[in-house]
Amino acid sequence: MGEADKTPRHWDTFLDSPHDARSLEDAGVILLPVPYDSTTSYRAGSRYGPKAIITASRQLENYDIELDRDISEVGIYTAAEVEADVSGPEAMVGRIEHVVRPLAETGKLVGLLGGEHTVTIGAVRAFHEVYADLSVLYLDAHADLRDQYMGSPWSHACVARRVAESTPLVEVGVRSMSAEERVFADNKPVPIWYWPAAVGDVRDIANWALEGLSENVYVSVDLDVLDPSLMAAVGTPEPGGMGWSDVTALLRAVAGSRRIVGFDITELSPPEGPEACAFTASKLAYKLIGYTTEGGAT
Repeated sequence: MGEADKTPRHWDTFLDSPHDARSLEDAGVILLPVPYDSTTSYRAGSRYGPKAIITASRQLENYDIELDRDISEVGIYTAAEVEADVSGPEAMVGRIEHVVRPLAETGKLVGLLGGEHTVTIGAVRAFHEVYADLSVLYLDAHADLRDQYMGSPWSHACVARRVAESTPLVEVGVRSMSAEERVFADNKPVPIWYWPAAVGDVRDIANWALEGLSENVYVSVDLDVLDPSLMAAVGTPEPGGMGWSDVTALLRAVAGSRRIVGFDITELSPPEGPEACAFTASKLAYKLIGYTTEGGAT
């Protein structure tokens, strides 16, 4: 299976899973930690995100009240972390694509734990090679549609732009963007549900998003989509964000109508906020796994 099939060091697994849940072949879900943040432009530290999410997951209850089941029974395998490529972000994107491709081919649900949002580019490319009709649900406070930022087309501020070059995407939660990005979004077009200017019932948002999503969907969550009162530990916090129930209701609606084949949770920067933020990120990942496997299968 390659690099991601290496035994995790010290059995550092999501939920501190027991030995029989650590087999990649038997698990229904694969989690891939990607501790990378080389293009961060404001508050660095998201390279510590995967470790913090995994550590916090040990405090989660396996049983979920909303879904009335033990989500962990699907089997969650935590792969070895993807080591950073110090030669630059383009090379790192290629490395992530190389690692994720064979995982996507298994047909299991694959989730990346970031790390900065740049990790999404490689993951989406890998999934697009496996699922030709792939589309992306992109939750973020920022549009990330710049062609270049600080001289690089591989910056965290360019992620959605790179994704849009090959894969349809729908953005939700955006409340900060440049004039250049607005022009690109309007002309492409890239469907964006702005927040909070266009706040509506979550069912309306979900129905709107589903119109732009194909059968096979990759979900990308930049944690700054959440309001800073709930999620302060991010690289670039933006006030006026989505609430917990807004995000979870949207994800459950999409999971109920489309096949989520992969996801990522990115931009947790533990040094920039309380430990509660890591727990929130961990629970969001667990919720998304639960919604996606709600029928008991991936």
